[in-house]
Amino acid sequence: MSETVTTAKGAAGAIGPGRLVLVVGPSGAGKDTLLRLAQAACADDHDVVFPRRVVTRASSADEDNIAVSPDEFARARAHGDFAVHWDAHGHSYALPLEINDDIRTGRAVVANVSRTVIAALRGTYANVVVVAITAPPDVLAQRLAARKRNTDGNLADRLARSVDDKSAHADVTILNSGSAEYHSRQLVRAIRNECWRE
Repeated sequence: MSETVTTAKGAAGAIGPGRLVLVVGPSGAGKDTLLRLAQAACADDHDVVFPRRVVTRASSADEDNIAVSPDEFARARAHGDFAVHWDAHGHSYALPLEINDDIRTGRAVVANVSRTVIAALRGTYANVVVVAITAPPDVLAQRLAARKRNTDGNLADRLARSVDDKSAHADVTILNSGSAEYHSRQLVRAIRNECWRE
C-alpha cells in the first residue's frame, strides 16, 4: 500500500488558528457511525465542519463521500484541489482544499483520515488533535464480517494493518465497545475541546 500526502502551507507557516480533528482507527472500529452521530449533534454549530472525503469508491450508507473515478481523482490531485490525499486498501482518498479556509477562519474541521498522514498534517496545521477510535479485536472482526462491503478488500489484511509512527499516537482514545450514542458524546467533547471523560 502506498501513501501520498499533499499539503499547502500558509505563507506564515502552519495553518491555523482553527483545529484539525483527525479521527483514526482500525477498520471496524465504528468511526463512520460515531462521526455520523457527532455530525448530527453539531448540526447547528457553524464552527464545526465535517468535510466530505473524495474517494475512488461509491458512496454508501456507511459513508457519504464524493465518489470519483481514478482518472478524475488524478486530475483533481494534479490541479491542486486537495489539502491532503492518500492511498489505502486499493482506493485513493482526499480532503478538499477548502478545509484550509475553514481552519483559517477558526473553525474546527473533523475528518476521518489514514494514520499514515498524521505526521505531515501535524507539520502543516497549527492545531491538530488526533482522536483514535478502536475496539477489541474480536469486535473489530465481527463488525467487518457483518459489514460485507465488497470494496473493503482482504479483511485479514485490514485487521492486521498497523502504523508504527510516534506522530500517529492519539491525543484522545475512545474504546468504542459500548453504546454508540455514549461514545459519540465523547467524540463531540473532543471536537469541542471539552473534557471528554464522564
